[in-house]
Amino acid sequence: MNELTSSQIWIFGTLASLIAGLATSIGAIPVLFFKKELSEKNLDMFLGFAAGVMLAATVFSLIIPSLDTGGILITILGIFLGALTIELMDTFSPHEHFLKGHEGPELARLKKIWLFVIAIALHNFPEGMAVGVSFGGGMIANGITVAVAIGLQNIPEGTATAFSLIKANYSRKQSFFWSFLTGLVEPIGGLLGASLVVLMKPALPFFLSFAGGAMLYVISDEIIPETHSHGYERTATFSLIFGFLLMLVLDVALG
Repeated sequence: MNELTSSQIWIFGTLASLIAGLATSIGAIPVLFFKKELSEKNLDMFLGFAAGVMLAATVFSLIIPSLDTGGILITILGIFLGALTIELMDTFSPHEHFLKGHEGPELARLKKIWLFVIAIALHNFPEGMAVGVSFGGGMIANGITVAVAIGLQNIPEGTATAFSLIKANYSRKQSFFWSFLTGLVEPIGGLLGASLVVLMKPALPFFLSFAGGAMLYVISDEIIPETHSHGYERTATFSLIFGFLLMLVLDVALG
């Protein structure tokens, strides 16, 4: 398959990250029709599976291509700076997690719903960026792999977000709307990621590993702790392994 042109990288990177972000809405749909949410065990299983898919995509479609084209030093630097950037954003941005509570500086005037939205945006932005960057090598297979992984992860996340908002006394329509809105952060990240690799193509190995480091941080700091907080650690762990293996097969199939 011929490599993508610069304009195609922009289009594919932005469009794929938008589709992945809209998968959040798919996960939120049950909140409109069902009073009973998914059990914590099932939710942890789905999120664990999604974490495995994301982890495989991070390794095979971001980190390994970075190693192949940029070498070990560039890859290590990119991973570290990617993780550090998300850590700094997490530390200095006021936001509210459904389980962990408030993090970052206190802003009394900011409504709690916006604190929830910021928390999810901090999670979704690097995911969108990873999708955009993954098309930067000019090969559509890598980008599709990452986009599929992010989309699969966003479905159970959308479910968890919507029902958590119900618990916070928001209406069903409001809960769906805010879940939908958080998914729209991803195409912004996708456009930025695609733009970076188009405008500074020689730095592609760094951007690949940077996105990989950001993804590793999100998986370790956000998703895995969430799946291990309800007493179903073993179920979540084997779900992660299954998701990883499934993505490994998909990566080989896509070539």
